[in-house]
Amino acid sequence: MCNNTGLRRVQISVNGEQLDLPAGTTVARLIETLDMRPKLVAVERNRELIPRAEHKDCVLHENDEVEVVTLVGGG
Repeated sequence: MCNNTGLRRVQISVNGEQLDLPAGTTVARLIETLDMRPKLVAVERNRELIPRAEHKDCVLHENDEVEVVTLVGGG
């Protein structure tokens, strides 16, 4: 899929909602785009947990299903 400038885009699902991203977007960039704090989230891609140390190298692909869960403290 391309936008009107010719740059390739991919469609993924994030927590059940469709999202259009530039091709080559990593999990780390997705977290940044979602304005979330990397140390406070857990991420699954296609039902596999992505370790935090791999977020910067894990590239998202067309039709990936991503679940981002925030960690909440309290008592």
